[in-house]
Formats: sequence, C-alpha cells, structure tokens
Amino acid sequence: VWTTSGDYRLSLNSECNFFAGSRTDGLQHSQSALSGTLPHFLQEPDDAYIIKSNPIKLRCRAQPALQIFFKCNGEWVHQNQHTAMEHADQGTGLKIREVMINVSRQQVEDFHGPEDYWCLCVAWSHLGTSKSRKATVRIAYLRKNFEQEPQGKEVPIKSMIVLHCRPPEGVPAAEVEWLKNEEPISSLEDDNIDTRASHNLIISLARLSDSGNYTCLASNIVAKRRSATATVIVFVNGGWSSWTDWSECNVRCGRGVQKRSRTCTNPAPLNGGAFCEGMSVQKSTCNAPCPVDGGWSEWSQWAECSTECERHRSRDCSAPEPKHGGQLCDGAALDTENCTGGLCTQSESSSSSSPGIEGNNDVALYSGLAVGLVTMVLLIAAFMLYRRNQSEYGVDVIDSSALTGGFQSFSFKTARQGNPLLMNSSIQPDLTVSRTYTSPICFPDSMDKELISEPSLFDPLPDLKVKVQSSFMVSLGVSDRAEYHVKSPPQTFPRGLVPDRSAVETLDRKEKSLLIPQGLNPSCTSRPLLRTDGVFGHAGGRLVVPNTGVSLLVPHSAIAEDTTWELHMIISQEDTGPQSEDDSEVLLSPSVTYGPPGLDLSCPISMTIAHCADVSAADWSIRLKRQTQDSGWEEVMTVDEESVSCYCQLESQCCHLLVNRPGRYALVGEALTQAAGKRLKVAAFGSMEPDAVSYSLRVYCVDDTPHAFQEVVSLERGQGGRLLEEPKTLLFRRSSFSLQVSIQDVPQFLWSINKLIQKHQSLQYVWCSNQTPLQCAFSLERFSPAANQLSCKISVRQVKGHEQILQVYTTVTEVVKHCLGNSSSDCTITSQTGSRAFKIPPSIRQRICATFDTANAKGKDWQLLAQKLNIERNLCYFAQQASPSAVILNLWEAQHQEKGDLDSLARALEEISKVHCKSSASSCSNEDLDSDYT
Repeated sequence: VWTTSGDYRLSLNSECNFFAGSRTDGLQHSQSALSGTLPHFLQEPDDAYIIKSNPIKLRCRAQPALQIFFKCNGEWVHQNQHTAMEHADQGTGLKIREVMINVSRQQVEDFHGPEDYWCLCVAWSHLGTSKSRKATVRIAYLRKNFEQEPQGKEVPIKSMIVLHCRPPEGVPAAEVEWLKNEEPISSLEDDNIDTRASHNLIISLARLSDSGNYTCLASNIVAKRRSATATVIVFVNGGWSSWTDWSECNVRCGRGVQKRSRTCTNPAPLNGGAFCEGMSVQKSTCNAPCPVDGGWSEWSQWAECSTECERHRSRDCSAPEPKHGGQLCDGAALDTENCTGGLCTQSESSSSSSPGIEGNNDVALYSGLAVGLVTMVLLIAAFMLYRRNQSEYGVDVIDSSALTGGFQSFSFKTARQGNPLLMNSSIQPDLTVSRTYTSPICFPDSMDKELISEPSLFDPLPDLKVKVQSSFMVSLGVSDRAEYHVKSPPQTFPRGLVPDRSAVETLDRKEKSLLIPQGLNPSCTSRPLLRTDGVFGHAGGRLVVPNTGVSLLVPHSAIAEDTTWELHMIISQEDTGPQSEDDSEVLLSPSVTYGPPGLDLSCPISMTIAHCADVSAADWSIRLKRQTQDSGWEEVMTVDEESVSCYCQLESQCCHLLVNRPGRYALVGEALTQAAGKRLKVAAFGSMEPDAVSYSLRVYCVDDTPHAFQEVVSLERGQGGRLLEEPKTLLFRRSSFSLQVSIQDVPQFLWSINKLIQKHQSLQYVWCSNQTPLQCAFSLERFSPAANQLSCKISVRQVKGHEQILQVYTTVTEVVKHCLGNSSSDCTITSQTGSRAFKIPPSIRQRICATFDTANAKGKDWQLLAQKLNIERNLCYFAQQASPSAVILNLWEAQHQEKGDLDSLARALEEISKVHCKSSASSCSNEDLDSDYT
C-alpha cells in the first residue's frame, strides 16, 4: 500500500500473501539486495513460563526480512502488539529485523485448546517466507504438599538406607536436592550416597556418621518446598568379646567350679543398639586333686644280727606316697633291736666307734627338726591360700546350676521395642514368645504379693510384711503392721489315692526343671505343649497350658481334705469342632478339655479361654458348647442369657468360665449382622532358599488367639523361618469379601519378584478358618549375592474393609537349618498349688466371705460385693452357690491372674465402706465400722 510520503507498507490477506511497493528506484535497490535469499532466523522464540502475573516477552530476529509477524495458536497477532526494530549488518549490508511481543497470564488462561499455548514467527522476503520453531508458554507453579515425604528410620550399621521423596506437582517439574542437618549433600562428593534414583536418597552402607536429620528440598523457577525432616539413626548392636581363660578351680580338693567371662564390647552398643544376648559368665564343673597323705609300707624282714648285737628292719613312705601337698609319714623309717636278748657284749672296736654313731644320730635329729619346720610353714601357707579361695568362690560353690555343669544365663531387654528391624543375621528370633497377648502364659518363679496368708498355707518363702491400705480390710482383722511367716505344708495323699512311684518321680522332675538352664531345646521339631497335668489337694491351685491363653483355677476347699486329684488340661487338635455344618457358626476359641471325668468338687472351678471375637459391639451371639459322650456337641448356655448351670464372663480377648462338670468346652459365635468382626493375627516370616538366590517370604493370617499363633510358630521353627515384623492385629468383618495380600516397594535395582508368583494374592475362607492358619508366599530373587538387605511392604486388607501394613526391613542370610530353642521367658512351670496360686490370702478371703455371705439390714451382702467388682449379670448363678462371695472372689482371681496386686479389690471394699457411711442416718466413725465388719 503506497503512502503519501512515498514509503510502502506490507499488506496481508487471509492467505498470508503480501504486496510491496515503493518508488521505482527504491524497489529496484531492495530487490537487488535480497535476490536469491530466503529469510534466515538469527533468534527464534524460546519456551517461556509465566511467573505469577508477570507477562513474558517472545523475540524473533531474521535477515534478510521485509516483515516479521507472530502467529499464536493459529491466529495472527495484531500489528499493534508488535515492537519492531531494524538495522543493517555491518559486514553484509543486509537488513536485520527484530520483532518482540508480550504474552500475559490472562491470554494463557483464556486459551482452551488441546495443546499448550504456543507462538511462532513468520518472516517474509521477495523469495518467500520462513517459519520459526514453536515456543510454548505455560503458567509456572509448584504445589505445597509433597506426594511422598521421607520417613525417619533406625537402621543397623553397614545396612542400606533408602529415603523416598516424591516432590510436589509443578510446572516446570521440580528438581530435588537433599539436605543433611541443613547442609546440601551430593553423590559427587560421596560415592556411598546416590541421589539420582527417582529423587530417592540411597546410602549403600550405613555409617555412624550418616545419622542425622534429612530433608528433601524441591524447587523450580516459582518456589521452593521443604519436606518434613526425617531422622535417621544408625545404631550398633552389641557384640561379645572373646572368652577369657578359665579361672582356677575354686576348691583345693574335690568337685568345684571354674568360670570364664566376656564383655559386650566387640562392639559396644551405640545409639540405642541392642545389648548382647546370651551369657556374660559361663561356669563349668572342675575336679581339683585332693592332697594324699603318705602311708608306711610293710616292715621289711629283720636283718641278720650284726657284730654290735643288733638287727635292723626298714619301711618306706610309699603306701601311698604323699601327693599334691599331702603330709609325710609320721614315725621312723628304721627300726633297731637287740638280737641277743641283752646277753651280747660289744667289742672294743664297737665301743670305740660309739661316739661316731652318736654324732650321726645328732645330724639326723637336726635334719628332722628342719624338715618339720618347713612342713609346718607350707601347711600354714596352704591353709591361708585355701581360706582366700573360699572367700572368692564361696558364692559359686552353692550355685546349683554350677554344680550341675550348667551356665549362668542373663536376659537383657533390647533398647528399642518398636524397632521395625526385628531380626538380623546374628540374632535369631524367639518364635515361642507371644508378647502381645494378655492371656496367662506362665507363672513367675517368685511370689510378688503384698498380702500373705497365715502360716499353715504357704510353701517356704522369706518373711514378707503386709501393708494394708484399706480401712475396710483393717476392719476385717488385719492390722496395718501385720506380719505373716510362711512355711511349707506337708504333701499328703488320702488313703486309696496315693500316687505310684512314677507319679511322684514325675512331680519331682517338674520341680527340678526349674534348675535346668533356659534356652536348651531337646528337639527342633517339638510342637507346642498342648497338655499339662498337676496334682491338687484341699489348698487348690492353678493349671496353665503355656503360650495358649488357657488356664484353670481350682479354688481353695474345692477338693475335700485328705484327698488329692491329678487334673489335666488338653487343647484338642482334631479337625472336627462344635460349629454347625451350615457355616452359620464360627469357632472363636480353641477346644479345651479338663478332667479327669470323675472329678468331685464342692464348688465350680474357673477356666480361662482366649477367643478372637470383636465384642466391642453387639454383633455376635456367642455360645458355650460341651462335647457329649457320643462325640456330639450340646449347647451349655448363651453368653448374654441367664443360666444357673454355669457362668461366663466375656472380656475383649478372653472368656472366664465357672463350670462344675469336667469335659471338653469351646466357644462358638453366630454373626447377627454384617458388621460382626473377628480379630486376625497377621505375621510375616522369611528364609533364604538353598540356592542362595531366592528368598521365600511367607505371610500368615490366623485367628487372634495365642494357641492358633503357636501353630504358626511351630511350623516355621522346623523351616528355619525368621519373624520379619511384629505380628499385627487385623479386624475382619463378616462379608463375602476375601483377604488381599500384596507385596509393594521392592527395590527394583536389587530384587525381582518371581514371575511365576503373583504380586497380589487372595486368601479365601477366612471367616470359617476355625483356628487354622492361612498362608500365602512370595518368592524374591536378588540380582547379586552382595544384595543382603531387603526392604518392602506387605499389605493385608479385606476388600472394602480394614488394612494392615507389615514393614519388612531385614538382613538376608544364607539358609541354615537350626533349632530355635526356648528362650529365657518360656514357661517351665505349668502348675502352682497352695497359696502361691492365689492373690487373696486365705485369712482375708475367709473374713470377706463371712462378712458378705450373710445378709444384714444395712445391705452389705454378696450382691453389693459383686456390683463393686463389676459383676452385675446373671446373679442367679451365684445365689444358688453355698458361698456366693467365695465364687465371686474365685472369678476375680481368674480375671486378675496377670495383675499381681490387690488394689482393685481394696478400692471396691473401700467404696463399700464409704457407701455405708453415706447411707447411715448418723455419722459413721471408724470404730463403728470396725465393730460392724468384725
């Protein structure tokens, strides 16, 4: 388009053609300068990001070019939005044209297309057009929350540390930097650290210096974001030093003890590392040779009579010879006598030689005195040394474990109870200890009571003082400074029920088993103890099946005087159970039998059975069943209903039963709603396969009862399995959905999952498992034998239900078939008899029963006692007992067998006293209260 000034302007149509003109001489000059050349871009627009609300500038520069225009998102940018500059190249004389536009945040936000906002340049010359590259324009941002933040860890030294970090979403993508104690760390400076693997921080071999606070820092052109600080603690588990040399035998004569020791200093535990497990002192029997005093041999024959009219005979100190510091023979070794009966007259020569003989006798006399003096000094020195050794080793001599050649074992508690690294290559797990159950496991070796009964009902124990806090208990006749002395009652058997010799020897062996060192297991394939026996008399006692949550309490006076019974408890292993055939009922507890069948008791016994039902809501109908003589099952009672045949006190994890008839009992449940649930115990075990490449990881789901979990322990013990994580409890709801087990977060650069085994597995028939372990397994293969660390997650969840995560972090070791013995916490005592089995001393028990069994006008009877002890249901059962208070106290004993104090009972009795005082019309003094209860 020609202008009035003689210049020209470029005109564009929809097909992007242009027409140019000028005065004839100017047009010819331009054509000659641009002939044979298309526009060439010296600068093309770059990708740009809009930060906050600041517009960005896009630039283009080309030569030779008559015009340059921007085209954004397929549309031409208006000429008014262009800023153009033009100058000539000093070398070629060609015109260089530069164009710039602004792009605002609003323009980018208003664009809604399949691509990002883009722009390009189009330059014209006489020969045609050239296009630049597309430049995208995006709004930059960085969100606040990390997709995954690093988690703190406690790891052993020389293990692998992996801290995961996934930065927040952002444009452009955020770059990750790691800080340790606010200082940047880089893999270029430390070969042991790798920060290039998907933003994760990997420390190949943990060192003590790697302990610290780690932070993941994400940043782009917009902002910086900091993750939560993850504290990493590198700990060192203690290791034993070498054994010292054996000490000298602690006695000079006979059987004694020698010992050696070691210290937990190789290395010493650091940063909360576990103390060494095992014995710091080892003892062994020794035999010191005893001194042998010398003895004279027989006299020799008399020699011929000499010219001196004497004959001689001799003997030697050789029968026996003195050994090991023994005394020499006492007496003369040479005997001389006159051989003529005094009739012989010595010659002159003989007489002349007499002074010489007398001189020799003097030498012998002085020599004997010197020898005697030396012998006396040696004896005194030996006696002093003997006294010194006795003072040093006197304690060891009376140590029964040492005299039997045993070891003095020590048990140490690890410093970190919640450490996810449960196992390492040097410490094998104790699979026989059930630490998460509150059910009775075994009895303590000593008595931990505050109140002790009268003398005639105790086994030998040290004198213990009683301190009674409750004024009500003082009113029962027990003073605040009362002191009881205990002694052992004689073992008596009634006529006709005296056990045979083998039974007595069996009891003796049980008592002696307390002296057997812990940790010795006679068989690697031994199953958990499922039967226990004990002999009980009039004093009663307690019987426990170890590690199963099953126990039996025989009350005092339940067995007639001068009578004993051998009671037993058995946990049945048969597949047949009391549940119904239509699967409407579920077995909630082990099937327990107690006997013998003809047992005659004057009051009900208390039996405790663990169960797996979730009783927090009324979603269950729980029944107690008993096996009949024809191997069928009959219903004894429903827990929530009234019954006079037996009593059931249902708690969250166990059930306390009061029953009279021996037999086989079990708890079954029928789900009333879909919300009914039962507890499952989820545990993971692992072991290396014989090929030293594959690692087998096994996941078990079993009903949450100690007995059911012990079956898993028994199975893994024979396979050399290791517990990889503390077992966890999962609530499984009544529905048709199964359990889904999956393995996650396996380090892909160290391990691979066997393709023949799925990463996601399903466990069916969980609801009706009936105490049977359910198992699924995963097989992992390591790429290198040097990969001895394994970390992963195992997810166990019910579809549309609850989920549990098992965090596995372990050291992989070569497969070793070893025997996992009983630890020091295993139970060796399965029965207790007499007063040691009860919390309440008999004297106090008798006074409580005498006070509450008889109703009085003030309302202090057994019903008030039951109310204060939270026993308010099915009181008709206690009403038909000869002594309701005694049965209530028996139930209290069963409920509190793991709690060794009488505080709850004392508080209940104190509350009864206060209630009585408040309800009285007149003031209640301590003297009135004492006289009333007395």
